[in-house]
Amino acid sequence: MPGTARPWVESRPSRHETCAPAGRSAPSRRPIPPGESRMRILSVPLIVAALLAGCSEDPDPTPQDSGVPQQDSGVPQQDSGVPPEDAGVPPEDAGVPPDPLPSGPEVPQGPPNVPEFSRAFPEQTRAPAIQSKTAIQVTEIASGFRNPWAIAFLPDQRMLVTEKATGSLYIVTPQGAKSPAVTGLPAVDARGQGGLLDVEVGPDYAQSKLVYWTYAEPRQGGNGLAVARAKLVEEGSQPRVENVQVIFRMMPTLESTLHSGGRLVFTPDGKLFVTLGERSILAGRVQARDVKSHFGKVVRIHPDGSVPQDNPFVNTQGAKPEIWSVGHRNILSAALDSQNRLWTVEMGPKGGDELNRPEAGKDYGWPTIGYGEEYSGAPIHDSPQGPGMEQPVYYWDPVIAPSGMAIYTGTLFPEWRNDIFVGGLVSQALVRLMIRNDRVVGEEHLLKGRNERIREVVQGPDGALYLLTDATNGKLLKVTPR
Repeated sequence: MPGTARPWVESRPSRHETCAPAGRSAPSRRPIPPGESRMRILSVPLIVAALLAGCSEDPDPTPQDSGVPQQDSGVPQQDSGVPPEDAGVPPEDAGVPPDPLPSGPEVPQGPPNVPEFSRAFPEQTRAPAIQSKTAIQVTEIASGFRNPWAIAFLPDQRMLVTEKATGSLYIVTPQGAKSPAVTGLPAVDARGQGGLLDVEVGPDYAQSKLVYWTYAEPRQGGNGLAVARAKLVEEGSQPRVENVQVIFRMMPTLESTLHSGGRLVFTPDGKLFVTLGERSILAGRVQARDVKSHFGKVVRIHPDGSVPQDNPFVNTQGAKPEIWSVGHRNILSAALDSQNRLWTVEMGPKGGDELNRPEAGKDYGWPTIGYGEEYSGAPIHDSPQGPGMEQPVYYWDPVIAPSGMAIYTGTLFPEWRNDIFVGGLVSQALVRLMIRNDRVVGEEHLLKGRNERIREVVQGPDGALYLLTDATNGKLLKVTPR
């Protein structure tokens, strides 16, 4: 509902919360794929540490005020940038030595769930804590959204906002006025982590008026992620979409309410990346590295759903030709950097959220390797490393439960330029990562004092960051300098 914008000024709590609020139900324990399990006896110190941490077994539990289960979530960002090999120094400052890299203690967090797994290189986890020099202000633009999921900006700076739980799409003005729900969208399977997810404005929107969205599609025999597009029509008081086309369907169909993925990222050459989860249950998990399945993949298509002929598996017999990379768990954050390279953040299990830079044809290892464990504490991986499988650029253990991602390119916060921002659900924070030469050199958790799950992060055309909070009374927030 529109209303008087209320600013909120950042304050820093004395304690970093890595766990969801108490009182939420734990997820069911899942079987471990055959051949990947091994016995491990948890020591008394580890059990005590886990109890002291007080963490939910679910890295992204349902909000206490929500009747809709949600464990994962995210949104793409087109105008973003991780620095090239110049260590992030802007051209006009090329003659000025860069600031020294951060050093010192890490961001406060709990003990790792899997302490026996060692990082592959020094900067891979628990980077030094950093602190923004610019004071920030958070203004509430609108509220009253039921578990909102994604934001996309129209050319006139109005926003498209999706509601996961209801399958509704709204148009919201910069002042917070919300349209009636857009009509004409297909039905969604809103159970669990399904529903209406990401939304993006087509690169040719000025001519075509096409918008694109992802959703959990109900099907005979189960469900699956689908990507649709349609023309947005605004005539009278009731906006609608016309000529809906489903341009991609995750296959095979499976009965699961979990791990759909669903982020959309357009590239400057007109291609469309779609991130996909592996459906969580064992029948889906074991397909994450199988090129005959879409589960646990990044796919790359043309805006009409056709397959680019330079995709890496186009000539592989039996492979899904849309596949770009394999071996992912559930990607809910995605953005392009200043070199137009794709970066993603995916949900880990209990430990092991990952920042990756997926490249064509590469295997990122899930479920064979990783840095987490089952919610029950049972092992998933024999090792966090394996031949022919890529290492994450960075990982979190314990998890932040990532959702939404932007790589900052604006001018409102010069010190943030080229930094990665990720929404944190369990961490209830806006997580900032300082990047140098494709490595994380510093980490900051902003907005901790608000105690809100951050579902979406988008950079607006004005250089501000726009956020969605995950709740039955979800909010649209704007972050600016104070």
